[in-house]
Amino acid sequence: MDEADVGEYRRLAARDGLTLSAWVRQKLRKAARDEPSGSVDRKLAAIRAAARHGFPTADIDQMLREIESGYRS
Repeated sequence: MDEADVGEYRRLAARDGLTLSAWVRQKLRKAARDEPSGSVDRKLAAIRAAARHGFPTADIDQMLREIESGYRS
């Protein structure tokens, strides 16, 4: 980093009421949280595997009526 970059980062940190080191730590933590976890191929494989299943279902209104009737019995 050159001095111009450091100066800009100090200005941004001060705007947020932080020291430069605290500002950098905050930005690094956010970048790590925003980084995708796991590979795209594994995620797609999991979605494809789930889509192969055929679970019984019903109309949402019917399902809600059945749930409600279960609460009352």
